[in-house]
Amino acid sequence: MNILIQNGRVIDPASGFDHTADVAVADGHIVAIAKTGEKLPANFKTEHTIDAKGCIVAPGLVDLQVRLREPGHEHEGMLASELTAAVAGGVTSLVCPPDTDPVLDEPGLIEMLKFRAEKLHRARVFPLGALTRGLKGEVLTEMSDLTDAGCVGFSQAEVPLENTQVLQRALQYAATFGYTVWLRPQEMHLGKGVAASGPLATRLGLGGVPVAAETIALHTIFALMRSTKARVHLCRISSAEGVELVRAAKKEGLAVTADVSINSLHLSDHDIGYFDSRARVTPVLRQQRDRDALRAALADGTLDALVSDHTPVDNDGKALPFAEAESGATGLELLLSLSLKWAHDSKVSVLRALDVLTAQPAKVLGKVQGQSNSLGQLHVGGVADLVVFDPAVEWHVTPDALHSQGKHTPFAFDMTGMSLPARVKATLVAGRAVYQAA
Repeated sequence: MNILIQNGRVIDPASGFDHTADVAVADGHIVAIAKTGEKLPANFKTEHTIDAKGCIVAPGLVDLQVRLREPGHEHEGMLASELTAAVAGGVTSLVCPPDTDPVLDEPGLIEMLKFRAEKLHRARVFPLGALTRGLKGEVLTEMSDLTDAGCVGFSQAEVPLENTQVLQRALQYAATFGYTVWLRPQEMHLGKGVAASGPLATRLGLGGVPVAAETIALHTIFALMRSTKARVHLCRISSAEGVELVRAAKKEGLAVTADVSINSLHLSDHDIGYFDSRARVTPVLRQQRDRDALRAALADGTLDALVSDHTPVDNDGKALPFAEAESGATGLELLLSLSLKWAHDSKVSVLRALDVLTAQPAKVLGKVQGQSNSLGQLHVGGVADLVVFDPAVEWHVTPDALHSQGKHTPFAFDMTGMSLPARVKATLVAGRAVYQAA
């Protein structure tokens, strides 16, 4: 279908383009971006028009951390509901970790997940393969076979590697073939608590996770990167000290990228309140100084991307004492709004707010097998993955406002009393209108 998006403010962070323009889409690609006064191609015949006046037209968002709960929850239709939530939030491409049931450590499982996702015709799904068999930290997976099946990298998800020699061999294997290893830096034994070490955790009687759990792991990873020359993406940095180590590693020239979650960017340990399990997330919420450092690091480019860390948890998983509750929160539909809120609070440009959701995470992904290299950007001839959103709309996060089956979030209106900016009006994936607001 030929789609014309009219009169929107078109922003492409990859090129710096920011003008009122019309965007013409045909055969899954962008065929024209016509600024005011410029004409569309004479042979373009509009079949469907989206009025974007007062709205921003941007590349579809790329989310590097999304749990879809499949394989494992097929009976609940999680894949369909969470991909619907993705496009409702403007997310057109997402990366899912391998800690599913069963673990994504076999090519057949990867192929099945991708096939089922493609049949739904919603967001693009890019799986991470398990770094070790069953995530047990003992035997390396066949990374080459998993890559051929569609994996974009390899990860231990939330399972730290106890054996440093196994991690070294994994990085050597990955470096040999140019694969990226995705690691969340957390020392195995120090990271077993449920809240950030400090006065609040002590007062509440909660097991603490010291900053050293992150920094020790980072020192180990960087030392192994120097010897193996591997490329590593660090998932969800959570501390000021961690930020400084990442900054130093980049200055040194190590092939490292890093992201931060919406939870760590906006919240601190005080948001736990009176043991509210909605604030039970991974990594743990740290102190305000850490939050401020993360905000500054995302603004200056030390941290490359902002992720939703979307983890749908049912009512039973959260209806438990804080320390026993399942960790995780819904985030897909909040990602865009919370990025714009960060930009407003930190006096960062809208261009940068969209950059950490589009062009930068697409760079982390790199060239993905079988996909256009224009993910996360807008240009003539590129793939037509777009989001149209109204930045002036304010909304409250309530269970009935979310498409995800996960209704638990620390940004819920009844918890924060906070309104969020921006709502998605339309989302296009490969030139198809996969979501339009009522």
